[in-house]
Amino acid sequence: MRWWSVANFVSNTGTWMQLTVQNLLVLQITGSAAATGLSMSVQAAPALLISLFGGAAVDRWPRRLTAAVSQALLGVIAFVTATLVALDRLDVTTLMVLAAATGVIATVDGPACALLGNDLVPQEDVPSAIGVGSLVHSAGRLVGAGLAGATVAFLGTAAAYAANGLSFLFVAAVIPFLKPVRHTEPHPVKTPQEADPSGETMSVREGLTFFLRRPRLVALAAITGVSAVFGRNYGLTLAVLVTGPLAGGAGAFGTVSTVLAVGGILGAILGARLRRPSVRLVGLLAAGGALLQVAAGLSPSMAVLLAIVLPMAVVESVSDTAGTSVLQTDPPARMRGRVLGVWGTVSTVWGLGGPPALGFLMEHAGARGALVTGGLLIAGTIGTGFLLRSRRTPTTVPVPALHEDLREREALAPAA
Repeated sequence: MRWWSVANFVSNTGTWMQLTVQNLLVLQITGSAAATGLSMSVQAAPALLISLFGGAAVDRWPRRLTAAVSQALLGVIAFVTATLVALDRLDVTTLMVLAAATGVIATVDGPACALLGNDLVPQEDVPSAIGVGSLVHSAGRLVGAGLAGATVAFLGTAAAYAANGLSFLFVAAVIPFLKPVRHTEPHPVKTPQEADPSGETMSVREGLTFFLRRPRLVALAAITGVSAVFGRNYGLTLAVLVTGPLAGGAGAFGTVSTVLAVGGILGAILGARLRRPSVRLVGLLAAGGALLQVAAGLSPSMAVLLAIVLPMAVVESVSDTAGTSVLQTDPPARMRGRVLGVWGTVSTVWGLGGPPALGFLMEHAGARGALVTGGLLIAGTIGTGFLLRSRRTPTTVPVPALHEDLREREALAPAA
């Protein structure tokens, strides 16, 4: 796990180096902001269209081999891009093709690497492993963004892509030496709807059906979706708030961004201490973060905003870590790749829908109004969901449900 964390840190650092200079590269080649947005959409489109198939592939193929091959392929794409940039041969068409190829490979690489990290620790330590992964991601983002400027200034744009390629190859080289823990998870009890007399089909349809019939996963998707659409896009809302109503400049927003990053790291550390995360905890934390977002929107000064932004980032980071833990541990082991594939599709939907929705709010209500309205919508939606669930929860356990619970307990009991 230590080796995997080091490899992930190196990979995240390289990735954020590339992402930091990528938009500038597109602008340099095309001179068009629209082309920059199009390149981002082209890279995200495969996650919307084929994440379900990528998740099914992760469930079907050996995980270490899948992760190693996908990392190596991403490294090749980074090296090809670096070469074309260095030779001044990168045009718009080639750039779009490389972006699309990266998006396709990422639909397999994302769930494969996430689940491989979980395989390296005992089952009871998986939430902590996910928290460590979140911490590594945040640290790599900070270091990568900082190194990008220095790399471009002294070595050029191509060097950032080359460094990212090396980071991918480093991960691919580490994977064969990892030793996954053998999880002694009993075979899950199947309902009649899940039973398949022909055996494990590993089908995309099976993963989608499982996700939609799992109330906890549907609730988690609803909480995360509404939070992503009406909050979290602080690069947009807080930037306008700081440079507009609070009369700050780029330096002031840089300070806010730094505080957000520090809060994210602190939240990841706290999230790594979670032992039994639940959807209820995710909802409570998300609602708390939304109320802090409302307070941020009402901030009268930069000092007050900074005092609110830090706990807001901490709460939301812990919520994200808890949600990821539920997502990767709630499904049975045989279904986790496909569940992550479904998640990749729905998260792309709200990732693409969030900025336009916030842009509409900001156009009609301003930065303060967007933050306040978005926070109230998030907290109100989560509160309504909790209220409806409490009203539907029976006071007594029905006999069939009791029998099903006993069957699950017998299945989960250790062998004599």
